[in-house]
Amino acid sequence: MAAIPGPTALWLVRHGESQGNVADARAGQAGAARLELDVRDPDVPLSDAGRRQAEALGTWLRDLPADRRPTVLLSSPFTRAADTLRIAADTAGLDLPIRYDERLRERDFGAFDGMTGAGIRAEYPEEAQRRDLLGKFYYRPPGGESWADVALRVRSVLLGARLDSPGERLLVGSHQAVVMVFRYVLQELTEPELLELARREPVANCSVTSYEADADGVLRLAESGAVGHLARAEEPVTEEEPVPGEPGVARA
Repeated sequence: MAAIPGPTALWLVRHGESQGNVADARAGQAGAARLELDVRDPDVPLSDAGRRQAEALGTWLRDLPADRRPTVLLSSPFTRAADTLRIAADTAGLDLPIRYDERLRERDFGAFDGMTGAGIRAEYPEEAQRRDLLGKFYYRPPGGESWADVALRVRSVLLGARLDSPGERLLVGSHQAVVMVFRYVLQELTEPELLELARREPVANCSVTSYEADADGVLRLAESGAVGHLARAEEPVTEEEPVPGEPGVARA
Protein backbone atom coordinates (compact mmCIF):
# COMPACT_ATOMS: atom_id res chain seq x y z
CA MET A 1 0.00 0.00 0.00
CA ALA A 2 1.45 3.35 -1.03
CA ALA A 3 2.11 5.94 1.65
CA ILE A 4 -0.21 8.94 1.79
CA PRO A 5 1.70 11.97 0.44
CA GLY A 6 2.02 14.72 3.01
CA PRO A 7 3.63 18.14 3.37
CA THR A 8 7.03 18.62 1.75
CA ALA A 9 8.20 20.96 4.51
CA LEU A 10 7.21 21.89 8.04
CA TRP A 11 8.49 24.89 9.98
CA LEU A 12 7.72 25.08 13.70
CA VAL A 13 7.92 28.58 15.14
CA ARG A 14 7.66 29.45 18.79
CA HIS A 15 5.94 32.81 19.36
CA GLY A 16 7.99 35.92 20.03
CA GLU A 17 8.75 37.04 23.55
CA SER A 18 5.48 37.65 25.39
CA GLN A 19 4.62 39.83 28.34
CA GLY A 20 4.10 36.56 30.19
CA ASN A 21 7.70 35.55 29.50
CA VAL A 22 8.85 38.90 30.86
CA ALA A 23 6.64 38.56 33.95
CA ASP A 24 7.92 35.02 34.52
CA ALA A 25 11.54 36.18 34.43
CA ARG A 26 10.78 38.97 36.89
CA ALA A 27 8.94 36.61 39.24
CA GLY A 28 11.81 34.15 39.14
CA GLN A 29 14.37 36.84 39.94
CA ALA A 30 12.25 38.09 42.85
CA GLY A 31 11.50 34.63 44.21
CA ALA A 32 7.79 35.37 43.88
CA ALA A 33 5.11 32.69 43.95
CA ARG A 34 3.07 34.07 41.05
CA LEU A 35 3.44 36.10 37.89
CA GLU A 36 2.10 39.65 37.87
CA LEU A 37 -0.40 39.44 35.00
CA ASP A 38 -4.05 40.44 34.81
CA VAL A 39 -5.11 38.61 31.65
CA ARG A 40 -5.94 34.98 30.99
CA ASP A 41 -3.35 32.79 29.30
CA PRO A 42 -4.93 32.87 25.80
CA ASP A 43 -4.86 36.68 25.82
CA VAL A 44 -1.25 37.34 26.87
CA PRO A 45 0.23 39.69 24.22
CA LEU A 46 3.70 39.97 22.78
CA SER A 47 6.23 42.30 24.35
CA ASP A 48 7.78 45.04 22.22
CA ALA A 49 10.81 42.80 21.74
CA GLY A 50 8.52 39.95 20.72
CA ARG A 51 6.92 42.05 18.00
CA ARG A 52 10.34 42.95 16.62
CA GLN A 53 11.33 39.29 16.70
CA ALA A 54 8.23 38.48 14.64
CA GLU A 55 9.20 41.17 12.13
CA ALA A 56 12.67 39.63 11.88
CA LEU A 57 11.06 36.27 11.15
CA GLY A 58 9.00 37.92 8.42
CA THR A 59 12.08 39.49 6.84
CA TRP A 60 13.69 36.05 6.67
CA LEU A 61 10.58 34.58 5.05
CA ARG A 62 10.43 37.45 2.54
CA ASP A 63 14.00 36.74 1.44
CA LEU A 64 13.38 33.05 0.76
CA PRO A 65 13.09 31.96 -2.90
CA ALA A 66 9.49 31.80 -4.07
CA ASP A 67 9.57 28.01 -4.27
CA ARG A 68 10.74 27.79 -0.66
CA ARG A 69 8.19 30.05 1.00
CA PRO A 70 5.33 28.65 3.10
CA THR A 71 2.10 27.82 1.30
CA VAL A 72 -0.01 27.13 4.42
CA LEU A 73 -0.06 29.05 7.71
CA LEU A 74 -1.28 27.32 10.87
CA SER A 75 -1.36 28.92 14.30
CA SER A 76 -2.35 28.46 17.88
CA PRO A 77 -5.27 30.82 18.56
CA PHE A 78 -3.50 32.24 21.63
CA THR A 79 -2.74 35.93 21.07
CA ARG A 80 1.06 35.70 21.39
CA ALA A 81 1.30 32.96 18.75
CA ALA A 82 -1.38 34.36 16.44
CA ASP A 83 0.19 37.84 16.47
CA THR A 84 3.65 36.40 15.81
CA LEU A 85 2.46 34.64 12.67
CA ARG A 86 0.37 37.60 11.53
CA ILE A 87 3.23 40.08 11.91
CA ALA A 88 5.66 37.70 10.19
CA ALA A 89 3.25 37.06 7.30
CA ASP A 90 2.53 40.78 6.84
CA THR A 91 6.25 41.61 6.87
CA ALA A 92 6.98 38.83 4.38
CA GLY A 93 4.14 39.85 2.09
CA LEU A 94 2.56 36.41 2.30
CA ASP A 95 -0.96 36.68 0.93
CA LEU A 96 -2.19 33.63 2.80
CA PRO A 97 -4.95 33.14 5.37
CA ILE A 98 -3.93 31.96 8.83
CA ARG A 99 -5.75 28.85 9.98
CA TYR A 100 -6.23 28.84 13.75
CA ASP A 101 -6.19 25.45 15.42
CA GLU A 102 -6.83 25.02 19.16
CA ARG A 103 -4.78 21.81 19.12
CA LEU A 104 -1.69 24.02 18.75
CA ARG A 105 -2.41 25.96 21.96
CA GLU A 106 0.04 25.94 24.86
CA ARG A 107 0.01 23.12 27.36
CA ASP A 108 -2.66 23.72 30.01
CA PHE A 109 -1.06 24.19 33.43
CA GLY A 110 -4.38 23.91 35.25
CA ALA A 111 -4.20 25.02 38.88
CA PHE A 112 -0.55 26.00 38.33
CA ASP A 113 -1.33 28.63 35.69
CA GLY A 114 0.59 31.80 36.47
CA MET A 115 2.69 30.22 39.23
CA THR A 116 6.45 29.93 39.53
CA GLY A 117 8.27 26.75 40.46
CA ALA A 118 8.90 28.18 43.95
CA GLY A 119 5.22 28.97 44.38
CA ILE A 120 4.16 25.49 43.31
CA ARG A 121 6.53 23.78 45.72
CA ALA A 122 5.37 26.05 48.58
CA GLU A 123 1.60 25.80 47.94
CA TYR A 124 1.38 22.28 46.50
CA PRO A 125 4.17 20.23 48.15
CA GLU A 126 2.36 16.92 47.61
CA GLU A 127 1.92 17.68 43.92
CA ALA A 128 5.60 18.58 43.65
CA GLN A 129 6.44 15.18 45.15
CA ARG A 130 4.06 13.45 42.76
CA ARG A 131 5.67 15.19 39.82
CA ASP A 132 9.09 14.05 41.01
CA LEU A 133 7.75 10.49 41.08
CA LEU A 134 6.01 10.50 37.70
CA GLY A 135 8.48 12.68 35.83
CA LYS A 136 7.97 15.72 33.61
CA PHE A 137 6.52 13.85 30.62
CA TYR A 138 3.64 12.02 32.31
CA TYR A 139 2.86 14.34 35.22
CA ARG A 140 -0.45 16.19 34.84
CA PRO A 141 -1.02 19.28 37.06
CA PRO A 142 -4.44 19.48 38.74
CA GLY A 143 -6.88 20.40 35.99
CA GLY A 144 -4.07 20.61 33.43
CA GLU A 145 -2.21 18.57 30.83
CA SER A 146 0.88 16.42 30.74
CA TRP A 147 3.32 16.44 27.84
CA ALA A 148 1.79 13.09 26.88
CA ASP A 149 -1.60 14.81 26.57
CA VAL A 150 -0.05 17.40 24.27
CA ALA A 151 1.40 14.57 22.17
CA LEU A 152 -2.14 13.36 21.41
CA ARG A 153 -2.98 16.80 20.03
CA VAL A 154 0.22 16.94 17.99
CA ARG A 155 -0.37 13.50 16.45
CA SER A 156 -3.84 14.64 15.41
CA VAL A 157 -2.47 17.80 13.78
CA LEU A 158 0.14 15.83 11.85
CA LEU A 159 -2.42 13.30 10.64
CA GLY A 160 -4.64 16.12 9.42
CA ALA A 161 -1.71 17.82 7.69
CA ARG A 162 -0.85 14.60 5.87
CA LEU A 163 -4.42 14.18 4.67
CA ASP A 164 -5.27 17.82 3.96
CA SER A 165 -1.98 19.40 2.86
CA PRO A 166 -0.12 17.06 0.47
CA GLY A 167 2.73 18.84 -1.24
CA GLU A 168 2.35 21.97 0.88
CA ARG A 169 4.97 23.82 2.92
CA LEU A 170 3.53 24.44 6.39
CA LEU A 171 4.51 27.24 8.74
CA VAL A 172 3.18 26.51 12.24
CA GLY A 173 3.09 29.10 15.02
CA SER A 174 2.86 27.60 18.48
CA HIS A 175 4.46 27.38 21.92
CA GLN A 176 7.53 26.02 23.67
CA ALA A 177 6.15 22.71 24.96
CA VAL A 178 4.20 22.07 21.77
CA VAL A 179 7.26 22.57 19.56
CA MET A 180 9.22 20.18 21.76
CA VAL A 181 6.48 17.55 21.59
CA PHE A 182 6.36 17.89 17.78
CA ARG A 183 10.02 16.87 17.86
CA TYR A 184 9.19 13.95 20.13
CA VAL A 185 6.57 12.67 17.68
CA LEU A 186 8.32 13.42 14.38
CA GLN A 187 11.71 12.05 15.48
CA GLU A 188 10.20 9.09 17.33
CA LEU A 189 12.06 9.94 20.53
CA THR A 190 11.83 8.04 23.79
CA GLU A 191 10.82 9.77 27.01
CA PRO A 192 14.46 10.04 28.24
CA GLU A 193 15.58 11.31 24.83
CA LEU A 194 12.90 14.01 24.85
CA LEU A 195 13.75 15.18 28.36
CA GLU A 196 17.45 15.33 27.51
CA LEU A 197 16.65 17.28 24.35
CA ALA A 198 14.50 19.73 26.33
CA ARG A 199 17.37 20.22 28.78
CA ARG A 200 20.02 20.60 26.10
CA GLU A 201 18.11 22.63 23.49
CA PRO A 202 15.63 25.10 25.00
CA VAL A 203 13.20 26.58 22.47
CA ALA A 204 13.98 30.27 22.03
CA ASN A 205 11.29 32.82 21.24
CA CYS A 206 10.69 33.09 17.49
CA SER A 207 13.13 30.26 16.76
CA VAL A 208 12.47 28.02 13.75
CA THR A 209 12.71 24.22 13.79
CA SER A 210 12.37 22.87 10.27
CA TYR A 211 11.64 19.49 8.69
CA GLU A 212 11.94 18.45 5.05
CA ALA A 213 10.27 15.44 3.45
CA ASP A 214 12.59 12.73 2.12
CA ALA A 215 11.98 10.64 -1.00
CA ASP A 216 9.47 8.51 0.93
CA GLY A 217 7.56 11.54 2.19
CA VAL A 218 8.88 11.21 5.76
CA LEU A 219 9.58 14.53 7.46
CA ARG A 220 13.22 14.63 8.59
CA LEU A 221 14.80 17.24 10.84
CA ALA A 222 16.67 19.84 8.78
CA GLU A 223 17.46 22.46 11.44
CA SER A 224 16.53 22.91 15.08
CA GLY A 225 15.97 26.13 16.97
CA ALA A 226 17.38 28.40 14.24
CA VAL A 227 17.71 32.04 15.35
CA GLY A 228 19.95 33.43 12.61
CA HIS A 229 17.15 35.72 11.45
CA LEU A 230 17.14 37.34 14.90
CA ALA A 231 20.90 37.82 14.88
CA ARG A 232 20.79 39.41 11.43
CA ALA A 233 18.13 41.85 12.63
CA GLU A 234 20.13 42.47 15.82
CA GLU A 235 17.20 41.33 17.94
CA PRO A 236 17.74 39.53 21.26
CA VAL A 237 17.47 35.76 21.56
CA THR A 238 15.21 35.15 24.56
CA GLU A 239 14.44 31.88 26.30
CA GLU A 240 13.48 30.66 29.76
CA GLU A 241 16.09 29.67 32.30
CA PRO A 242 15.59 26.07 33.50
CA VAL A 243 14.37 25.79 37.09
CA PRO A 244 14.02 22.76 39.35
CA GLY A 245 10.58 21.32 39.83
CA GLU A 246 7.52 22.20 37.77
CA PRO A 247 8.42 25.33 35.79
CA GLY A 248 6.41 28.48 36.25
CA VAL A 249 6.30 29.23 32.54
CA ALA A 250 2.51 29.13 32.49
CA ARG A 251 2.48 31.53 29.55
CA ALA A 252 5.34 30.06 27.56
